[in-house]
Amino acid sequence: MKRILMLFIIICSCKEQKKVEEIVSNISVFVPIEEEIENQFDKNFILGKFNYRKDTSFVKVKKMHSSKTLYIKRETYLSFVRMFNSAKLEGINLKIISGTRNFYEQKSIWERKWERYKNLKPINRAKKILEYSSMPSTSRHHWGTDIDLNNLNNSYFDKGIGKKEYDWLVKNANKYGFFQVYVSKVNGRKGYNIERWHWSYIPLSGEYLKHYRKNIKVDDISGFKGSELSKELDVINVYVNGVSKQLIEDK
Repeated sequence: MKRILMLFIIICSCKEQKKVEEIVSNISVFVPIEEEIENQFDKNFILGKFNYRKDTSFVKVKKMHSSKTLYIKRETYLSFVRMFNSAKLEGINLKIISGTRNFYEQKSIWERKWERYKNLKPINRAKKILEYSSMPSTSRHHWGTDIDLNNLNNSYFDKGIGKKEYDWLVKNANKYGFFQVYVSKVNGRKGYNIERWHWSYIPLSGEYLKHYRKNIKVDDISGFKGSELSKELDVINVYVNGVSKQLIEDK
């Protein structure tokens, strides 16, 4: 019986590995991380002011991995596929429900919420939006390194299948380069509320964040309603840098 079980596991593992290889073969040639980072330290890229659909370092996510049409960085996707297949072997199904959003898409989200909370004073309106949504030019989703998984409600991950998914991610996601960036504020983290669905591919996003901190100024955050509040809200220090301490420390 044990031999049959071991044979079954080996066969499944081979099948899953084959799936990864098939997906990888359908994604354009891999770009080494050093070259990719060097090419993407452009200011417009860091601020999200580009068309990722025309950027060859971005790829379209396959339907089996996403709930809708979306794009992410090639390297991010390759690592996600490996994580997806490992989770699948343990009965966990991971779905990307949000990927890359450029400046213009983030602006649309921001300004829609800006109108929704128009009964509030401008500063309070901005703070309300910033509970979960970034100002355009400050979102990690600009970079194609950050993904939202399975559900956009924290309560979903409290019990049942949602808890199993979250527990698996907490235990295993780091092995594939993915880290939860907005965790509990118990340890003094500032900025956005906890987002248990938001996971970042740190081998790339870590470098982009370092570059952002050194080169982007508050005057670069403009071109949308309420952007003049970015200085008063100290958005770079409080929100861009408002991630888990382990992700912001220079190595």
